[in-house]
Amino acid sequence: MSLGLSQPGGKLPLFDKQGKKVNERTVRSCLRHGLVEPWFSNPVKPNWIICKLTDLGRRSLKTKNSS
Repeated sequence: MSLGLSQPGGKLPLFDKQGKKVNERTVRSCLRHGLVEPWFSNPVKPNWIICKLTDLGRRSLKTKNSS
């Protein structure tokens, strides 16, 4: 999730730094907890969930990184 802090609009990358697709269960859990929100639908890959950080998600990451 922290990669979203450096992305335009807080967009969460679909792949991690090693090129592995981010686990859908992780994304859905973040959605349920209000840390991310859907950004838009991808017509080419409709099953991919494209999200961006919410204000709560940003605050949570900043709090975690400052501890």
